[in-house]
Amino acid sequence: MEDNTGYSILRNPRLNKGSAFTLEEREKYGLQGLLPEAVETIETQIVRIHEQLDNFSKPINQYVYLMQLLENNETLFFKTISNDPVKFLPLVYTPTVGEACQKFGQVSRRPRGLYLSIKDKDNLKKILKNWPEKDVRFTVVTDGGRILGLGDLGIFGLGIPIGKLVLYTSCGGVPPEYTLPIVLDVGTNNEEFLNDPLYPGLKCKRIRGKEFDDFVAAFVAAINEVFPKICIQWEDFPGVDAIKILNNYREKVCTFNDDIQGTAAIAIAGFISISRSMKKRFIDQRFLFLGAGAAAFGIADMLVKKFQRDGLTEDEALGQIWMFDVNGLLVNSRTDLAEHQLQFAHDLEPCTDFAEAILKIKPTAIVGVSTVGGAFNQQVIENMSAINERPIIFPYSNPTSHSECTAEQAYNWSKGKAVFASGSPFAPVEYEGKTFTPGQGNNVFIFPALGLAIFATEAKRVTDDILLTAAEAVAKQVCLTDFEKGLIYPNVADILRVSENVAVKVAEEIFNSGLASVERPESICDFIKSKMYVPEYK
Repeated sequence: MEDNTGYSILRNPRLNKGSAFTLEEREKYGLQGLLPEAVETIETQIVRIHEQLDNFSKPINQYVYLMQLLENNETLFFKTISNDPVKFLPLVYTPTVGEACQKFGQVSRRPRGLYLSIKDKDNLKKILKNWPEKDVRFTVVTDGGRILGLGDLGIFGLGIPIGKLVLYTSCGGVPPEYTLPIVLDVGTNNEEFLNDPLYPGLKCKRIRGKEFDDFVAAFVAAINEVFPKICIQWEDFPGVDAIKILNNYREKVCTFNDDIQGTAAIAIAGFISISRSMKKRFIDQRFLFLGAGAAAFGIADMLVKKFQRDGLTEDEALGQIWMFDVNGLLVNSRTDLAEHQLQFAHDLEPCTDFAEAILKIKPTAIVGVSTVGGAFNQQVIENMSAINERPIIFPYSNPTSHSECTAEQAYNWSKGKAVFASGSPFAPVEYEGKTFTPGQGNNVFIFPALGLAIFATEAKRVTDDILLTAAEAVAKQVCLTDFEKGLIYPNVADILRVSENVAVKVAEEIFNSGLASVERPESICDFIKSKMYVPEYK
C-alpha cells in the first residue's frame, strides 16, 4: 500500500474519513490544510450527501454521484445506503443500474472489479492475483449476455456485479474488502458495440460452445486456487448457459445462481407467507405456471422440496404443480417435451387455452414466468376468482412491460380478492375505497443474508436445502400487521434486521448439514452479529 500519510489517505476510500478526521488525526497524518477547519460527524456528512443528491433530478446522475462517493469514502457510502435503503437501493441497483450498464462507458470512473478476457484463459491465476485483496470470499460474475431485460451489454454488464456486491454489504453486512466484481469478456452480439470505436471490450461475436465452456472451467479452477474460500454467484448469463454452468459446478464448488435459485427462494417465501396469512396449510396450495423455462423450473423444483419438507411424497408434490408453455399444458400425451419437463407433465386432455386450463386444474396460485406482457388477461383473473376466495396472482416476469398483468388489473378484475406479488414494482392500488399494497418478490431479501451466512461459516457448498431455509426464514419475518396492510414480504426499510435473522437460520442449516468449515459456536446469533460489517469510522 502507498504511504499512509496526508494526501494518500484522502485518496484511499477505505481509510478516508474526509471532514470527520479529528484534529489529532489531522496532525498525526499530515492532513492539516488538506481539509477545511470544521470537524464533522458522519451524521452531518450524510445530511450533506442528501442535499447534494437532491440537486440531481435524474436517477442516473444520482447513481454516478453515489458511485463517486464509494470511490472516495467507502464507510460514508455504506452508512448512507444502510441508513435509508428504501431511498437508495433503487439508485444503486434496480432499476437505475440497468441504465448505468447501458451507459457504463460514460459513467464509470475508477476501475471497480476485474475484466477477464477469453484470450487470457491460460493466464487467469496471474490476473486474479493482480487484485489487491488476498482473501476474497465473494465474487459476482457475469458475461454481460442477458442484463436484466436489456439484452447483451458485453463488458458493460460489470455494473451488475458491482451493484449486487454493494447490496451484499449494505443489506447483509458482508465486509466490502471480501467482495470482487468480475465480468468474463467473451465478445458481444450487440451490433452497436461492435461498430463503436470506443467500446473497450473484445470486438468479436460472442464465443460459444466448447471454447466458452473451457473458459468457464478455467475460471472456476483459477479463482478457487487463488481464493480458496470463494463463493461464486453467477449473474445475468443467457438462460441455457446459466442452467448448464450451475449444474456443472454446484456439487463441486461453493456457488449459486441468483437468477435461478434466488428468484425461486423469494417466490417460495411469498407462497409460504400467503399460506400463513390465509391460515392455510402450504401443502394445500396448487400451482399453475405460465412459462416452462429456467425460471419456472427453478421455482418448481424448490416447491417440490418445500412440499416434501412439509410431509408430501415426491409424487404427491409433483401432482400439486402444473405447467403451461407456448404449446399448452404439459400433459403426458405430448411428444415435444424435453427430458427435464417430463416430471411436471400429468395425465389430462391437451389444452391450449390458459384461462380454460385454470378451470380444469383449479390452481390456488398462477405464476407468470413467460415474459409475455398481458398474458394474465381479464378472463384468466376472473376464472381464478371464480374458483378461489383469495386467488394468488404472481406475474413474475421482468421488466414491467413483460409483466403478465399489472397490480391494478389483478385487483380490479378480481374485485379486490387477489393476493398479488410481482417481479416488477407496482404502486399501491385503490379499489372501492381500500388501498392494496402490491408485493414485490425482491431477491435482496435472499442473497445478502445467504452471503452473510456463507461468509461467517465458510460454507463448502450452497444446497437447495440452504436456499429453502432462507425462503422459510424470510417468510417468518412478515408479521400480522404486515398482512393487514396486504404485504407478503418484509419491509425493505428493515432489510439489515431481516438479513441478520435470515442469516442465523441459514447458518444453522449449514452447520447442521456438515457444510461449515469453522467450528459451531455456542450462540449462532452472536456469531453472525460479530461477523457483520458496521460502517463506522475507526
